[in-house]
Amino acid sequence: MSMQIRLRTEKLEEEQLSPFATLSSKSKGREFFEEPCLVRTAFQRDRDRIIHSKSFRRLKQKTQVFIAPSGDHYRTRLTHTLEVAQIARTIAKALRLNEDLTEAIALGHDLGHTPFGHAGEEVLNEILSKYNLTFKHNEQSLRVVEILEPMNLTWEVRDGILNHTGKLDPESLEGRIVKIADRIAYINHDIDDAMRGGILREEDLPAECTNVLGDRHKVRINTMVMDMISSSWDSPDIRMSQEVWEAMNQMRKFLFANVYIGSEAKTEELKAKNALQRLFNYFMENPQLLPHELVARESEGELARAVCDYVAGMTDRYALQVYSENFLPKPWLD
Repeated sequence: MSMQIRLRTEKLEEEQLSPFATLSSKSKGREFFEEPCLVRTAFQRDRDRIIHSKSFRRLKQKTQVFIAPSGDHYRTRLTHTLEVAQIARTIAKALRLNEDLTEAIALGHDLGHTPFGHAGEEVLNEILSKYNLTFKHNEQSLRVVEILEPMNLTWEVRDGILNHTGKLDPESLEGRIVKIADRIAYINHDIDDAMRGGILREEDLPAECTNVLGDRHKVRINTMVMDMISSSWDSPDIRMSQEVWEAMNQMRKFLFANVYIGSEAKTEELKAKNALQRLFNYFMENPQLLPHELVARESEGELARAVCDYVAGMTDRYALQVYSENFLPKPWLD
């Protein structure tokens, strides 16, 4: 009976999804063989593994744009992830693509993000360059699910996670949806957070963008989503119209100039980078303090990668706690 549930779901996918959809029954599989779940498809199983992972739970205490905001309504890396998943799944459903694969990629795409947002990513990449290594959050997300918290995910989910940013596109249309949905989500919620923080006003947004995308948060998201659906309808690719694509990217450039670089939202970045630099150096000098599963890499490069794995996995709160314990004086107790 249970086996029939998964088989029935897979049969429904074959009958109802677009000919361009990725069928769970046709997955390229996992690195290590597992017996199929009796109830869930392969992509449903991947989604559940990501949701139940420690790395997913830590996203709730990781910066999106505003470092350690005092307000309760600013986005974190977790709420960003959920917004990406919601937008991506809406598009996938409309295009009759595989919603479960889309959601799994979206939920896993930022698992490798550092504390303090892209500031953390930048400083760890700078540090690792001294060891002829690199750090990119998409590559670290893949490293999380393959090595640090191995989930044995399907090839399609891992491909979508790795290529959700960068020059290469995911092979699946579901992965390509996530790649654009990620941009739709952060452009719009970062505008919303910047307005909440008094950094932007609606009238500050470039008119050439708002004339195309809309003059309110929900209108802009709707414009982009509906444009993706109509532009990708019955197509072997995922795209936007030229007009909406250019307006969205122009809005992104505006955010880089007015929010992401040099705004009040970023005033604590240098402190955050210095803290991560000192933490990295501290654990390089004291590798015996690393968690046992990361300890004892033989070469300096391997140790640097292990330390990077540990620091990158920290939440903002935990990074500040460890920094305080090791670099700030403690009060004397009688």
